[in-house]
Amino acid sequence: MKQKGPGLISRGLNFSPVSGIVLGLVLCGLTISCQPAPGKEGSLLPLTECQLQSSGLTRRISADCGVLSVPEDRDHPDGRQIDLRVAIVRAVSRNPKPDPLFFLTGGPGQAATESFVRLEDAFRRILRDRDIVLVDQRGTGASNPLRCPKPDDEDSSFWILDEATIVSWVEDCLSELDADPRFYTTSIAMQDLDDVRQALGIDQLNLYGISYGTRAALTYLRRFPDRVRTVILDGVAPPPEVLGVDIARDAQRAFDMMAERCASDELCQETFPHFARDLEPLMQKLEEPVSVSLRHPSTGKNMSFAFDRSKAGFAVRLLSYSQESASIVPLLLRSAGEGDWRPLAAQYLMTLDQLDDSIADGMGFSVVCAEDFPFFDPDEVSRANAGTYLGAGETDNLETLCPLWPKSPIPDDFKDPVRSDVPVLLLSGEADPVTPPENAEQALRTLSNSLHLVAPGQGHMVIHRGCIPRIASDFIEAGALDGLDTGCVDDIAPQPFFLSFSGPLP
Repeated sequence: MKQKGPGLISRGLNFSPVSGIVLGLVLCGLTISCQPAPGKEGSLLPLTECQLQSSGLTRRISADCGVLSVPEDRDHPDGRQIDLRVAIVRAVSRNPKPDPLFFLTGGPGQAATESFVRLEDAFRRILRDRDIVLVDQRGTGASNPLRCPKPDDEDSSFWILDEATIVSWVEDCLSELDADPRFYTTSIAMQDLDDVRQALGIDQLNLYGISYGTRAALTYLRRFPDRVRTVILDGVAPPPEVLGVDIARDAQRAFDMMAERCASDELCQETFPHFARDLEPLMQKLEEPVSVSLRHPSTGKNMSFAFDRSKAGFAVRLLSYSQESASIVPLLLRSAGEGDWRPLAAQYLMTLDQLDDSIADGMGFSVVCAEDFPFFDPDEVSRANAGTYLGAGETDNLETLCPLWPKSPIPDDFKDPVRSDVPVLLLSGEADPVTPPENAEQALRTLSNSLHLVAPGQGHMVIHRGCIPRIASDFIEAGALDGLDTGCVDDIAPQPFFLSFSGPLP
């Protein structure tokens, strides 16, 4: 089923939502004393009370935490074991429903126990009657994280390194990892997830996946269909989608939609009359790096660094993830066009810090290099990059890295569409720069009991937008799509553009 009306677009990687999820975790023993937590009858996983926390937030969430050991190499179950961090955010009800919601986060490389803290409000209705289970996927958070060393320059990232630097950086990363990267793929992680389900004594579960987490959720649905009651996919990355190929094309689409929205807004058009034409001339100027001196927006340290096209493109793409951060892009580009690169450069540094804090990059490489890179079509990559502000930089870097990264074969059917009649609610942001609505439309074709909702003007991840939290709760409560009241999605609107650094007009 498709939701009719102006909220629907029929079209359709991710490296995950930065704007909504910048995270950290304070586990039991670090901030509070641990007390045994009440366990579910039949549970084999000991739990203790704990507090979940996200970097940059004072909020803490009470949960019950535990650790489940699983074999790193599942073909050798008696070999090396790794610990998975598990947390359960308890329902308000004293008699919760027996089918909790499992929350699968994005990246690849984010940790569920960290991501959920910033999204808790969107799940308040669900938490009235259902527990929410958070499992740090192997290689993330507190589950043997695969983190590579940061590049030497504090203003740099893997995505903008040159080829020679990538080669040495990968060698350094692999030498430091306490893991075999071959065993940190989606299919293996979903076997872990089912181990957690069994250890907790759960018969059936509901799934919520965001971004890369939608691939994980669909993989679990394929492997364990009888265990799944409902699925919510938010920012859909279906298994057949080759993550990485469309990075530049999808980013350009989101920017073009941003420009069209500004042109149709009288005040934005009056303030930024050349917004649609501003970006490429600026990018051309940055073919030769400019020196920018500023105070680091996170550390307060005075610094100077070379700001170039790749860094500017990186900033614009990540600002496009959220309609709040996208609303400042016209103002940033005008300032740069007037010769003041500092505001745009500061945004670049902030997004870079957010990625460093939230992503276990080694785990992400294990996923993409095993599950996507073997399917790169050079002609398709070239077509996807042509005429975009990002160009080929990010795909070029993957083409340098992935031949060096250890990987094992994926299941023969991994890239096949997932076929199921389990109720599935698909959510998209109309202006999503990484998982556009056409991705969900692709998945919809083989999910016979599904509904796709598109939030007008929104970016990546929409579970927290407008009336969608209520729709998601109603869907899980009913366990069915029939009768859902979804007309309110058309009323969701993006934030007005910043006309000055004082903010948007009310």
